[in-house]
Amino acid sequence: MEKAQKVLVQCDFDGTVTIGDVSFMLLDAFASGDWRQWERKYAAGEISVGRFNTEVFSMVTADRQTMLDYIKGRVVIRSGFSEFVALCHRRDSRLVIISNGLEFYIKQVLEDIGMSDLEVHAADTHFCLDGLRVEYIGPDNTTTDIGLKGVFTRLFMSDNYRVIYIGDGRSDFEPARHCHTIFAATDGGSLLSLCRRENVECKPYTTFHDIISVMETL
Repeated sequence: MEKAQKVLVQCDFDGTVTIGDVSFMLLDAFASGDWRQWERKYAAGEISVGRFNTEVFSMVTADRQTMLDYIKGRVVIRSGFSEFVALCHRRDSRLVIISNGLEFYIKQVLEDIGMSDLEVHAADTHFCLDGLRVEYIGPDNTTTDIGLKGVFTRLFMSDNYRVIYIGDGRSDFEPARHCHTIFAATDGGSLLSLCRRENVECKPYTTFHDIISVMETL
């Protein structure tokens, strides 16, 4: 990799930085209806990820602190993440967390592990008595539900970054397939299987140590 070229690492959060999906944890605990019916529609390609989150989180009336208290101590960070962040800093690679999850819990989890300074883009959350309202704000400050990850990926590539993509799920596939290097989780999600099905080259990982080993050779 040419040292003069700008490098950006676009990293998913739920199921990537974490083991398991924190938003699903919250939905299982606090959603008042059958939120899984919307997950099935999303998995079948019937609705966008933005529509999915809009519908399922409208079933949640718990307040911010109640949900943060619930996940505290329950979230598992994937092994090697702190070392990975340190590698990005050493190499002067811009690391950006971009997630379809909710910004309020992502920032809290990162703060709890001493990484509150990481750049994060995720869903804004409005806490209403009749359910949460979530919206995705793109880099141009307009709302979007067509895929926040892809909007930012296109922006980064147009800014001439060499983009390294790290993810695990279905919503990662479209933005990842256009990036220079793709890392796909071996546990959970469907990014790895989609890449293999579509013959898109990717590098499997189980821990961030696996990613570090490959990045040190790039």
